[in-house]
Amino acid sequence: MSWLWTTEDMISAMDGRPVGVMPEGITGISIDSRTISQGEAFFAIKGDRFDGHDFCTKAIANGASLLVVSEAKLPAMGRLRTPMIVVRDVLESLSRLGEAARARSRARIIAVTGSVGKTTTKEILRTALETSGAVHASDKSFNNHWGVPLTLARMPENTQFGIFEIGMNHPGEIRPLVKIVRPHIAIITIVAPAHIGHFSSIEEIARAKAEIFERVVRGGTAVLNRDDDHFEFLEELARKAGVDHVLGFGEHPRSAFQLRDYKATREGALLSISLSDDLMELKMGVRGRHMAHNALAALGAAKLTGADVGKAAIALASLQAGAGRGETHTITLTGGGGATLIDESYNANPASMAATLDELGQMTPGEGGRRIAILGEMRELGERSADYHAALVGPIEAAGVDVVLTIGDDMQALQEALPEGVEGRHCDDLDELARQTRETLREGDIALVKGSNGLGLSRLVAVLRGTEAKR
Repeated sequence: MSWLWTTEDMISAMDGRPVGVMPEGITGISIDSRTISQGEAFFAIKGDRFDGHDFCTKAIANGASLLVVSEAKLPAMGRLRTPMIVVRDVLESLSRLGEAARARSRARIIAVTGSVGKTTTKEILRTALETSGAVHASDKSFNNHWGVPLTLARMPENTQFGIFEIGMNHPGEIRPLVKIVRPHIAIITIVAPAHIGHFSSIEEIARAKAEIFERVVRGGTAVLNRDDDHFEFLEELARKAGVDHVLGFGEHPRSAFQLRDYKATREGALLSISLSDDLMELKMGVRGRHMAHNALAALGAAKLTGADVGKAAIALASLQAGAGRGETHTITLTGGGGATLIDESYNANPASMAATLDELGQMTPGEGGRRIAILGEMRELGERSADYHAALVGPIEAAGVDVVLTIGDDMQALQEALPEGVEGRHCDDLDELARQTRETLREGDIALVKGSNGLGLSRLVAVLRGTEAKR
């Protein structure tokens, strides 16, 4: 049996106390009693809404062979016969196990942060590096105070490339996470006014993102967006943090990893790039100039790890957009015919809105069709939120959008800013938005759906596709 961890190593790493007859090892780690698999350890983390200790019985029923529980909760565990490792704090112990995983690993470690494109870049890296060796990467968007330690603790010892997404919406959140990840390569995709309601300025966001430099290993590299207005500021912070090498990616002529040409195609995009002067032509399975920039950062990082960049580039032809991150669907209309729906419902901020509107502008509607933007408000933008929403009128005009449907209070500012010739309608709730969308769509239209995740625009997409679960 190949164990992820022997229980002996777990106990040592977490300074835990064994209770019961310990199994020799575990096959995996879970913090969700609903999805745990046979032979895995269940870590009973206490979150904001739920306490994992309340779900230990369900975890056992679903196959958990070992529980990691808090000393304070042990009296309530008395009736359970499944072996346990008792610790002072479960989340802290998960982090200590993650540190042990990093210490035993010989993998090349890449950490990714940024205001936009973290998850996409992480998935492109996964696809690119799998052609050269065993890859371990964050699941979904596991990028916070429990997601990063969990991802680290799950990293098999034989991993060759480890990829970690690190997120934040307040200053100081990246620092403790990069401390345990200790990357060889740190990527910042771009700095933009996401979560700016929690910051005094965009420069403060950049400084918070720069926390990722603090634990880059000696001889490591920072890979930064050369087209970002904050490139020089980030480069300075990287140097001050002791990062030995700083390289840029983007369309700027001084980029080490440069996008020289981009052409959207029906199947994705064709790219012409240079990686430290090595010229390459490649196909990408997804559209979007912003996606091309993410791919460029990923291929640059792959080159730095020593991976086979040729194989990595070929693999990008198989890329597919993730759920809510650019998936394209054909919507069958009530009166017959079809329209194209671009699902960008996962989240939104000013930078990602502008990027996806630009991509909408590069797509050609069918005969008689229009470009339609279905936009939800962007949250956590602070006192200038209305200004950021009104400013979307620029990308909307540049993209040649014909109709703008909106939801969310702050989107009223955009509706008021729309010029003559652009039809606009604001909706009070999702049901009204769905009704207006159905009445608006006609054959040949291309519709973009994008907004902050809390609005639930994924439900709108499901309704339009006819895939919404019956409630």
